[in-house]
Amino acid sequence: MSFETVSVVGLGYIGLPTAAMFASRKKKVVGVDVSQHAVDTINQGKIHIVEPELDMIVSAAVKEGYLKAVTTPEPADAFLIAVPTPFLPCEEGEVPAPDLSYIEAASKAIAPVLKKGDLVILESTSPVGATEQMAEWLATARPDLSFPQTAGEQADVNIAHCPERVLPGHVVRELVENDRVIGGMTPRCSDRSVELYKTFVQGECVITNARTAEMAKLTENSSRDVQIAFANELSVICDKLDINVWELIALANRHPRVNILQPGPGVGGHCIAVDPWFIVSKTPDEAQIIHTARKVNDAKPEWVVNKVKLAIADFLQANPEKTAKEVTIACYGLAFKPDIDDLRESPAMAITQKIAEMHCGRVVAVEPNIEALPAKLSGIELVSFDMAVCEADIQVLLVDHKEFKSSSVKNGYLIDTKGIW
Repeated sequence: MSFETVSVVGLGYIGLPTAAMFASRKKKVVGVDVSQHAVDTINQGKIHIVEPELDMIVSAAVKEGYLKAVTTPEPADAFLIAVPTPFLPCEEGEVPAPDLSYIEAASKAIAPVLKKGDLVILESTSPVGATEQMAEWLATARPDLSFPQTAGEQADVNIAHCPERVLPGHVVRELVENDRVIGGMTPRCSDRSVELYKTFVQGECVITNARTAEMAKLTENSSRDVQIAFANELSVICDKLDINVWELIALANRHPRVNILQPGPGVGGHCIAVDPWFIVSKTPDEAQIIHTARKVNDAKPEWVVNKVKLAIADFLQANPEKTAKEVTIACYGLAFKPDIDDLRESPAMAITQKIAEMHCGRVVAVEPNIEALPAKLSGIELVSFDMAVCEADIQVLLVDHKEFKSSSVKNGYLIDTKGIW
């Protein structure tokens, strides 16, 4: 059967672009979000996130009547759940465990409008077994319908997992071009999911089972995390040995079978900094390298903060007439990666916050992709690049935004965590 109406639950960095792509192919799309602000913004044909090209697609889809946003789910033929999967609260040093409450809430929200023949796909990056858990929540809420865990191929409602695997800043293009991993709870669940995604996906849709699909996304991001941890560990070693780590990596990468990534202030975002913990929490005794990589990358922000403390001490020693309260520190970049506005799990923002907490003087931030600072950075000023360069005594480069790459800082004490200055 064809899918006339598609519902996307969660209109964030993945959900909204996905909804827009279906709508651009003339599918009727109902977007669902708990944020009234997001719903109102989208219904005006605007977007509440920063993503190139997305604003034009959403504007056209809303204007032509193919996309609308609501706060309460409505009937549809296919439901895609793209809600956050954060961590449960834990003590320092404990392995974070995934919080599936958003998936549970989304499942219970769509359950009343489900009907025979519907397809439900979990897109949220999830620990292994989350898709089966979602199916159980749905079955409990709708005992009048059958689901794959009990009815197999004859189920009234089909269930699958299809993780997103796109790069922020390139989401629109990659949603179309990238291959998709489709993990149905039964072969029919997978086949129907492929039919749905082929509405706009030009990449190959590769079929597996739900658990392998869940693990595939976690594996992709854990692999990146391990590679970044190696680069970050190298940067710490090279700093101790007085070696330029960027020159070293460039030389090593001239080997035809070596491709070392670039170090930075840590790892952020809602993927690479989060997903490895889903593996570690499930198999703590086996995930030794993955766990170590997480600890290396999580330790890098504190290492950067310590470098700032040393810079303050060096500055005061060179300028004995000044006090620490008279030292201005500028932090360049708050997003978790270049040229986006996404601050989730951002090491740059965590570093800036720690600097402000430990420094009694003025701290300013330069982030060209946002208009206001989040509440947790109260007391810090959001200023222009030129103002920061002129007024700061200590410059801390945290994100290699294009605006920073095209400029340079000549004055003050410099801590460059990205090797561009």
